[in-house]
Amino acid sequence: MSQLSRPIPALYAVYVLRSTKRHASIYIGSTPHPPRRLNQHNGMARGGAVRTAKDTLRPWEVMILITGFPSSIAALKFEWALTNPHLTTHISTEERITTRAPRKKGQRKSRKPIHSLRSVVSNLHLLVGVSSFARWPLTLHFFVPEPKKAWDNWLKAKETTPREGIKIMEDYEPDEGSNGTKYAEPWGIRALPLDYAPIKPYVEKAHNVVKFEREGNCVHCHEALESGKGLQPMCPHDGCEAMGHLDCWSKHALKGEPKEILLPLSCTCPSCGGKINWSDMMKELTLRVRGPKEVAKLLKKKRRTKKEIAAEAEAEEDI
Repeated sequence: MSQLSRPIPALYAVYVLRSTKRHASIYIGSTPHPPRRLNQHNGMARGGAVRTAKDTLRPWEVMILITGFPSSIAALKFEWALTNPHLTTHISTEERITTRAPRKKGQRKSRKPIHSLRSVVSNLHLLVGVSSFARWPLTLHFFVPEPKKAWDNWLKAKETTPREGIKIMEDYEPDEGSNGTKYAEPWGIRALPLDYAPIKPYVEKAHNVVKFEREGNCVHCHEALESGKGLQPMCPHDGCEAMGHLDCWSKHALKGEPKEILLPLSCTCPSCGGKINWSDMMKELTLRVRGPKEVAKLLKKKRRTKKEIAAEAEAEEDI
């Protein structure tokens, strides 16, 4: 199946690892399943990478995770650019801050630059702001304090703020309890939703509207929407079933933007007045149109166990 016929993935992330034994050792990769991938790098599951296989560097930990990519290919492009900031064409020559080390006498090739915390964070700042990626609704997750501090220091030095549409999240390892026990609740990459469960109510709402042909008129141009035909995004807010043509939504969202901008970041629903993140609306739309199996799986009712049925019957008898 080609990327164009797949829904926007529930999650596809670019990650930055560091060795817990030697913080200067850094590795960059991408994955749809961060917990499983980290287990592979740490030798707890088959897979991983040659560079992370040394016992002297294990275990590895995720210090930065970047999510919000519209496809696996988009994540791979970003990963390659962050891994090879000295080569990527996404960073202009004028802005490039990472270059190959000078070639020594007798060397056929100059050495590839070695990643450092400072270089990774600096190049991350550059990449999220370049035209290739500036309209992507990315979220930067920081799981250890040092890269977040480096991020803030970069902003302070440049006297700037993060570009519009980017989210910053911090989730650090909780302190141990007074008796030395580890915190029971999952945190970091273990707490990330890996499927479409967070948007289940939204998916179910749109599914029911289309199933019973209740699309109505376009919320923008007011023309009747043909049921089951064309691309018709729906407002994600609870209680609002406003739908419209994709083209109408796009024109509405791009009002006031320069003509060269083609990808919206957000808009306001004309019906309920709620703010809509464009990426959220597109994730539901692509899932509805391109992922009927995923929708069926998401909305499938869970079978009740005999114990649950017996408990319900007992509760009814007590009434």
